Amino acid sequence: MTVAVVAKTKDTEREEWLELRRRGIGGSDAPIVLGLSRYKSPVGLWLEKTGQIIQEEAGEYAYWGQQLEDIVAREFMLRTGMRVRQDNKMRSSIEHSFMIANLDRLIVGKHEGLECKTTSAYRKDDWEDDNIPDAYYVQCQHYMAVTGYKTWHIACLIGGNTFVHKAIARDDEFIARLIEVEREFWEHVVNNTMPAIDGSDACNDALKSLYPASNGKVVALPPLAESYINQYESAKRDEDAVIKRKKAAQQLLEEMLGENEIGQINGRIVSWKTIKAAERIDSKTLKADLPDIYAKYVKIGESTRRFSLK
Repeated sequence: MTVAVVAKTKDTEREEWLELRRRGIGGSDAPIVLGLSRYKSPVGLWLEKTGQIIQEEAGEYAYWGQQLEDIVAREFMLRTGMRVRQDNKMRSSIEHSFMIANLDRLIVGKHEGLECKTTSAYRKDDWEDDNIPDAYYVQCQHYMAVTGYKTWHIACLIGGNTFVHKAIARDDEFIARLIEVEREFWEHVVNNTMPAIDGSDACNDALKSLYPASNGKVVALPPLAESYINQYESAKRDEDAVIKRKKAAQQLLEEMLGENEIGQINGRIVSWKTIKAAERIDSKTLKADLPDIYAKYVKIGESTRRFSLK
């Protein structure tokens, strides 16, 4: 696959960077398109690519990941003997122009690349043995799809004190499917048609961003709405039954514990602890007795939309 340089990205301002990213599907976008992200849905990504919402500023976690990228790259060189260099370019597949790539590092003297990651110690099991988190595997396959390379390395600093690095071989069968899925998503962007709703929390957040406030109007729903209402009511009945079974099991265990705080069985621990009641302000009384003080310290939260079906 032939690759082209779309733009040089060193010292690029945020607005210009976001505009460049809207030109195609990047490596970190690929897992979202496949529905593998817990933080963003295909609908949310579509809203960003079509310019309907602005991508949020990177949080603390992402910020420190960027700051530690050089350290991870240097450690990779020390442990492998391979030399790496920064790329500072946005690249694009000529054959599939919607596929773009911003590469962390390229291996000097080889047609191979390096992806640098950091993660929490709680994610250590994700890297055990030959394991690689699915989202990162997809990201590296995306980069090989764009560059045509046969191998991509990934290095990760876990919990600030455990370093792992692994080589990922190109999977042409997987890449062929990835290209098709990304092409289908990009058609939604080009045609400005929303991707399918997937029921995820991330999709819910995206819809709230798209429609943040109601206008007070009443509309007639299309006939298709009847099937979704039936689906919702059926799922609600199933959900209520599951919650009831869960509560019944909890109550039976509580009865077994009685006045005791902790029970043990086959390495499992069941606890029913006494939690001291938290102090709270009686806002209703405060507002009635000291309205000026209440007004001075009251904090109004952001408006939200609540769904209901009657």
